[in-house]
Amino acid sequence: MRLATATPGAMGPWTDGAGRPQAAYVMENVMDRIARTLHMDPAEVRRRNFIQKDEYPYAVGILYRDNNPLEYDSGNYPACLEKALEMIGYENFRRSQLDVRKRGIRLGVGIAAYVEGTGFGPFEGGSVKVGADGKIYVFTGAASQGQGQETALGQICADYLGVDFNNVRVVTGDSAGIPHGVGTFASRVMVTAGNAIAQAAQQVREKALQLAAAKLECSSDDLSIVNGEVFVKGSAEKKITLKALAHEAANRVSGFMVDRSVEPGLEATVYYSPRRSTHSNGVHVAVVQVDEETGHVEVQRYAVAHDCGTLINPMLVDGQIHGGVAHGIGNALYEEVIHDDNGQVLNASYMDYYLPGAMEVPRMEVAHIETPTPLNPLGCKGAGEGGTIPSATAIALAIEDALSDLNVKVNRLPVSPEVLLKSIEEAKCLRALNSSSSSTGEDCGEGA
Repeated sequence: MRLATATPGAMGPWTDGAGRPQAAYVMENVMDRIARTLHMDPAEVRRRNFIQKDEYPYAVGILYRDNNPLEYDSGNYPACLEKALEMIGYENFRRSQLDVRKRGIRLGVGIAAYVEGTGFGPFEGGSVKVGADGKIYVFTGAASQGQGQETALGQICADYLGVDFNNVRVVTGDSAGIPHGVGTFASRVMVTAGNAIAQAAQQVREKALQLAAAKLECSSDDLSIVNGEVFVKGSAEKKITLKALAHEAANRVSGFMVDRSVEPGLEATVYYSPRRSTHSNGVHVAVVQVDEETGHVEVQRYAVAHDCGTLINPMLVDGQIHGGVAHGIGNALYEEVIHDDNGQVLNASYMDYYLPGAMEVPRMEVAHIETPTPLNPLGCKGAGEGGTIPSATAIALAIEDALSDLNVKVNRLPVSPEVLLKSIEEAKCLRALNSSSSSTGEDCGEGA
């Protein structure tokens, strides 16, 4: 695998995943090489080498980037593999693949799995406050970058506090609301900020019940909160709103003694620090068609089985995966920064730098396997980079599979039509020379 260099034909930029796509490329290529050498199905090689569900927590035996011993906390890798294969119709595909090849149609399937460390520390904060207007205000230092985290964090607060989601206002990255924050990166926000907000909302809930118990003259154990109203179980007419309780907590009568265990204001701030990283995982399966005459590659089908623990908002996670796979398609087939000998970028505008569009990104089938992590109360793991990490690899391996009888190897990305066509021609030349035993193959070029 050739990494980025300052020469024409260098590997294009990997847009997400911070080194993991490159590692996945190498490891998954090794899996396919093993399968080819042993005359085994690539799916079967992976089945035999996956960590099994009953082996967690699984100690890898090295230190991770957070300086903890690397330990996979939870997962079900075989289930992800089988689900992805099922969605793509893998067995039927294999049965029909050779038949369609006889008709000149080259189809290939590529499998790529990944494990991703997520939810890094050192901390992230969450502040939850019931305002004088009855709205619930949530603050965190992790500024949104368009992932929809305001929605997911608002859902967490609404669920733990017992209020209508539409009554929650989430503000990110504002030091006026919360003084400390680390940031949005490395698939960490739901693990860190999510758990901080869950705990802060729980503290506000407990305080509200304590205040309401005094007002309604009952035990806090006899109270429930639904849609922002605290009421006595079995006596729904005896109730008080969170808005009234917030006013009560903030406007104590001067000179009167109050319960000193209840601090002023109906709000709480929590900073959550994970003790170690959680690990998301998944399996991607791509089906491509390769035009042997032009080198053109079409991604026809794409399936993802994904596990990021407890899902807070499945639609948002799907969106993260869709965008990540689109990045991966760009990595695999289109995106390449080309320099001249002096390091000058030759394709510095979108007139010359190719990105996948709606016509190049197929509809994706996405399934979720939920194995909650034991490392945080929400049971969630990060989801931001899982769409990109294995996607370019799945496409590259699918191309190799479509051309397996020619023994074409994809040793660089992106795979442009020009590069692939040259590799096909060289493979055919070498096959012809080997068949005739009339040359050493020196006239067939350098290969892919």
